[in-house]
Amino acid sequence: MLVNLLLLSLLRISAQQPDAGQIMEKSRELTLTGSLKANVSLTITEKNGSTRNRTISMITKSYTDGTEKRLIKFLEPADVKGTGMLIIDYKTAADEMWIYLPALKKTRRIVSSEKGKSFMNSEFSNADMSSPSLSDFKYRHLEGSGQDDVWIIESVPADNEKVAEYGFSRRISYIGKSNYQVKKMEFFDRENKLFKIIEIASVFPGENGKYIVSEMKAVNLSNGRSSVIKLTNITLNSGAEDSLFTLQNLER
Repeated sequence: MLVNLLLLSLLRISAQQPDAGQIMEKSRELTLTGSLKANVSLTITEKNGSTRNRTISMITKSYTDGTEKRLIKFLEPADVKGTGMLIIDYKTAADEMWIYLPALKKTRRIVSSEKGKSFMNSEFSNADMSSPSLSDFKYRHLEGSGQDDVWIIESVPADNEKVAEYGFSRRISYIGKSNYQVKKMEFFDRENKLFKIIEIASVFPGENGKYIVSEMKAVNLSNGRSSVIKLTNITLNSGAEDSLFTLQNLER
């Protein structure tokens, strides 16, 4: 009898929780802030403490249908100068990503099997630079979700192809219950071992509760490396033209 009562209580609590997928969608929508320009620094720290730095310029533009376009160009150091990426995030379709390699004077598309690979030799992946389609995952609340002003939501790739594409078997997101801001994400490999943690160190406020992640840190528990992305000189409503987000402009 007691067991039945406990199970009924848990079912009632679960039924009161808002849909996990809708929470993830709301969180994504709050990062779509119109047009934006910023300078970006990428610092890669090796296990022994040595560091490498990258300087980047970034322009983004969000659209009313949930699409977001992002142009990234590397300014320093010399060995990556001129490298560029064009990313188009769709709300319900597969993202599109291209990279321009100045040494080869060639642009190529980043295929789905490369999304889980390292972004410019950092602990962030190419997929971390975009907002994956919500339909690529199945979502559910984990124990404790909704307590202490935090939603705890597990995202599991929809199938094995998506596991291979994103490079993890599941992700746990910690999202502010009151503001829907992502605080932390934990990534697990195919053996269900935690291998990477991304923490949001700071955000830049936008309008109507929207925000931009202005600093985040990725720690790789497998190799002891870490990487930090930090945005400075952030300009909102920058009036970015659609023509900026083309392959022709990527190669300039």
